[in-house]
Amino acid sequence: MDIIQKELDILFIGFNPSLVSGKTGHHYANKNNRFWKILFKAGITDRLYKPEEDASLVKRGIGFTNIVARPTKTANEITREEYKIGREILKRKISEYRPKVAFFVGKGVYLQYSQRKNAEWGKQEQSMIEGVIDFVAPSSSGLVRMDLETIITIYRQVHNIFHN
Repeated sequence: MDIIQKELDILFIGFNPSLVSGKTGHHYANKNNRFWKILFKAGITDRLYKPEEDASLVKRGIGFTNIVARPTKTANEITREEYKIGREILKRKISEYRPKVAFFVGKGVYLQYSQRKNAEWGKQEQSMIEGVIDFVAPSSSGLVRMDLETIITIYRQVHNIFHN
């Protein structure tokens, strides 16, 4: 389900596909997920895209992957072993494809990947792969209880990396 190529501007990295995304084959396809709305409002995309258009964004420098490939209802269903395997696969993908920004959609995804105890929102001081910026933002899931405008503001920081 990866949508990835070399030298992307941004590689969005989620926990794993939702059951809806697993069924449709498109990223962030659950109607309760605010991902596409957040990207547009943060200025990352030029318009509001639909999940079915995810593959078209690769030509705009945007790709998609997950730390774990197995679809689940919630990220709580992901096992330690799946994270361990997924972490190694993800490190290889980022090393091989070298996006400018590895954008983690959820702090938990980044903490699983980096094995760090904590992370601030936004650009990380130290990246896991030299030459690739690690960027951490809240999950776009409708289950996240953070104010939507606050989430958009955090996502907008990645837009600023390319436009400063």
